[in-house]
Amino acid sequence: MQKIEHLGIAVRDLAVAVPLFEKLLNTPCYKQEVVDSENVTTAFFQTGESKIELLQSTDPGGVIAKFIEKKGEGMHHVAFAVNDIHAEIARLKSEGFQFINETPKPGADNKLVCFLHPKSTGGVLVELCAERPGTSEE
Repeated sequence: MQKIEHLGIAVRDLAVAVPLFEKLLNTPCYKQEVVDSENVTTAFFQTGESKIELLQSTDPGGVIAKFIEKKGEGMHHVAFAVNDIHAEIARLKSEGFQFINETPKPGADNKLVCFLHPKSTGGVLVELCAERPGTSEE
């Protein structure tokens, strides 16, 4: 794993959360994006070499909406940048980690992503992120 790529934070309302995080981080939101496959709208902030991703549900029955209903707004996941997502999945599977999705799928910010199940990572939802082929980091 290369670095923490981003921290994902579940929020009820990006219209409230984005200005708050712009003040907190003293930097503008550089991108908002709808990710239909995850039923979320995301907002990204660059802070040093890492990013903060705010996640607002686009579906009252979506994963983020359910998370907020159960736990409230706050930390949702930690994402790690990897060079070769397929090799990293194979390595982690061989170490006994369980995945929510073993096949990488398109995610926000030009990434291929997959998630490890929190029951195998000490209760932390872990996301692996790799650049989609043909794209580069901003």
